[in-house]
Amino acid sequence: MTSSGTGTALRVCPLCEATCGLSLTIDGGRVTRVRGDREDVFSAGFICPKGASFGELDADPDRLRRPLVRRAGRLVEAGWDEAFAAIAEGLGPVIRRHGGGAVGVMLGNPNVHTIAGGLYPGQLVRALGTRNVFTASTLDQMPKHVSCGYLFGDPDAIAVPDLDRTDHLLLIGANPLVSNGSLATAADFPGKLKALRRRGGRLVVIDPNSTRTARAADRHVAPRPGTDAALLFAMVHVLFAENLSDPGDLGRYLTGTEDVRALAADFTPESVAAYCDVPPDDIRSLARELAAAERAVVYGRLGSTAVEFGTLASWLVDVLNALTGNLDRPGGALFPLSATARAPRPPKPGRGFTTGRWHSRVSGHPEIKSELPAAALAEEIDTPGEGRLRGLIVVAGNPVLSAPDGDRTDRALAGLDFMVSVDPYLNETSRHAHVVLPPPPPAQSAHFDFAFSALAVRNTVRYSPPALPLEAGRLDEPEILARLILAVLGRSGPQERPGSVDEEAIAHRLGKETADPHSPVHGKDPGALAAVLTGRTGYERRLDLMLRLGPYGEGFGAEPGGLSLTELLRHPHGIDLGPLRPRIAEVLRTPSGTVELAPAPIVADVPRLREAVAGGAGGPALVLIGRRHLRSNNSWMHNLPALTGGSNRCTAQMHPDDAKRLGVADGDPVRIKGDGGEIVLPAEITEALRRGVVCVPHGWGHDREGTRQTRAAREPGANVNQLLDGSRLDPLSGTAVLNGFPIQVEAVR
Repeated sequence: MTSSGTGTALRVCPLCEATCGLSLTIDGGRVTRVRGDREDVFSAGFICPKGASFGELDADPDRLRRPLVRRAGRLVEAGWDEAFAAIAEGLGPVIRRHGGGAVGVMLGNPNVHTIAGGLYPGQLVRALGTRNVFTASTLDQMPKHVSCGYLFGDPDAIAVPDLDRTDHLLLIGANPLVSNGSLATAADFPGKLKALRRRGGRLVVIDPNSTRTARAADRHVAPRPGTDAALLFAMVHVLFAENLSDPGDLGRYLTGTEDVRALAADFTPESVAAYCDVPPDDIRSLARELAAAERAVVYGRLGSTAVEFGTLASWLVDVLNALTGNLDRPGGALFPLSATARAPRPPKPGRGFTTGRWHSRVSGHPEIKSELPAAALAEEIDTPGEGRLRGLIVVAGNPVLSAPDGDRTDRALAGLDFMVSVDPYLNETSRHAHVVLPPPPPAQSAHFDFAFSALAVRNTVRYSPPALPLEAGRLDEPEILARLILAVLGRSGPQERPGSVDEEAIAHRLGKETADPHSPVHGKDPGALAAVLTGRTGYERRLDLMLRLGPYGEGFGAEPGGLSLTELLRHPHGIDLGPLRPRIAEVLRTPSGTVELAPAPIVADVPRLREAVAGGAGGPALVLIGRRHLRSNNSWMHNLPALTGGSNRCTAQMHPDDAKRLGVADGDPVRIKGDGGEIVLPAEITEALRRGVVCVPHGWGHDREGTRQTRAAREPGANVNQLLDGSRLDPLSGTAVLNGFPIQVEAVR
């Protein structure tokens, strides 16, 4: 790109987990065209409608450009110094009177899509000293973290499907042709499924909805929503009953196999058939085909996690992969190794994974992975008593729409003593803030995928410097979060440098590394090492440090030719680090040093599932499930004309037989009632759904006053999470039950 702001620039897309490489055409300081980067080592030119809308998102006139500060009850534009002074003045008294624990932190999904979100939130939480941390994980993926924590000793050790080499891909509760993949970072999922077919492979989908992915499958099984754990358990039963279990070389790393056999004994295909509404022969076929495939993998996502037995279902996905010998095997489920991961150390037993180190004040929810359930946020604010949350910092989150019972959350936020939002929009949540700090558009931000590189189906590394310089009067997001940390620490004066936050993080990491006998910098001077780091900014220096000390790094000279920021910048399309490889011994952190297939907390939850199965088919007449759309991403992309309208609508999909019984025609308004309230929205009649199921998308409900999202407010839709009161949780993970819960539906006359 030229200094005049005209030319082309490369950028990794930050809008979903696929992380596709983009080629931006820039004219006059604006993104005027977006194409897929054909030379990108990971995506090879693939692009979806969200990526194509990058320029529109970048230039959205409703994006905030200056901070907002509440004065006399109104949010007004202010300068950055004024905004951070207001934060110090507002949060300081709360912390002094009630302690840092009286301030909560809510982290939304976009945090994992930014370089700032990957580096600074942990420091913010530590600066506050709070245990009241809430994230989008307990609205989405926490069951997978919990099950992996128990199985492998590390909640972040998530095995992903080796899509490029598998022969048999079984998806449960996943629709990657629309979502682009989740907890399995895979650019061009459609191309990978076509390649699977070309090499003679087989795609099987288990989903109550005939999704786009299900329609492309060789076999589609449509169980009753929320019954995934029972169906998977019956498959495990078949593996044992028919002597199809064969872990192969993995067997020496497995313990608890006989315990799993005993647990599965009662879950015969016949015993779960009525509960799942799947014929026993179909369940047997699913198990037999999985076992017979030379290279196979089971992959589950949101439809199988945000349910009543989400952790059990997530556990059983990996149990099936292990029992068939497909865990830690090419073509099966493998553990990625990202460029910024800690370099592998000699295998040794770990401390394992535990939960409940502390509990929430009101309902006593156990801490899980240093978080409390997002569903508990409102009650922690609005329930009187010692320890009540009086302050809140929300970074890229919108819990009014994303968490259960948005109306209660809305009222609770209005009662806070002080609230800060880091958000580019004045949305349903940030409208309550006393200070709003807007990060710049993505073209003006650097990008590195810390989270998604650790979940990628191929090991690569890519970095995107800002495509455009910061506009006058803007701060980049790392500086915003660094200054926020300083304000929390009471160090917001003009003499404080935001860069000191990065320097402290670097010094801390180097102090640990130089004391570690297995580190390449053991025994060296941390100050001298810090002086070697390159980068224009503090966050680039931190990235350089992580690359140098990572598994492919040059180790500050110990591995000449290895990775560093300088080396990465020489490869603007990224560096291919190769296919995933078996490495189970490096991953395990359990006390036994094995894959513990029957951890005690999992075993203790099985009777709850057994009791549900015993109830058979006597469930509610109608249950609700969510749905994804290729041109949507949670609550924050409904303001773009390129992505709204058409098929991307907020409707209540239902089967024609259910519609006929209710006296509802296509397009008629229907009222849906749940534990937490009711919503009204148009019906959409479709045979894609099984009977007894209603499907409503997540993230809508843009009809509250005081927001500044013009397009979204014109077609607000309805907030499906208002149907929930927050009481329905998967007990092992604290995850809200967003799929498979009972509802009542009636026509609106």
